Amino acid sequence: MPGLIRGVARTAAIAGTATAVSGRVQRRQASKFADKDAATAAQREQAYEQQVAPQQAAPAPAPAAPSEDDMMDQLQKLGDLHNQGILTDEEFAAQKAKILGS
Repeated sequence: MPGLIRGVARTAAIAGTATAVSGRVQRRQASKFADKDAATAAQREQAYEQQVAPQQAAPAPAPAAPSEDDMMDQLQKLGDLHNQGILTDEEFAAQKAKILGS
């Protein structure tokens, strides 16, 4: 009977040691993989931000060139303001150049 108890005790000690070592290895691997996953997630987020940021910061498209009718209406209104004395000659010339795009 003492040999049987000794064998059981030895088996229990070996099993306990194996379980402890296995648990330690498993925790170490989980920590290593968690760090690796966090680094991968950070790289993906950075790549996403680099793709999205330029699209969000893109300037609005330039307004379409006014049609001839619009330009004529604007010039006519500008001429009326000049004839009424509301605009000076310099202001009139500057606005006219702006409308004509020259």
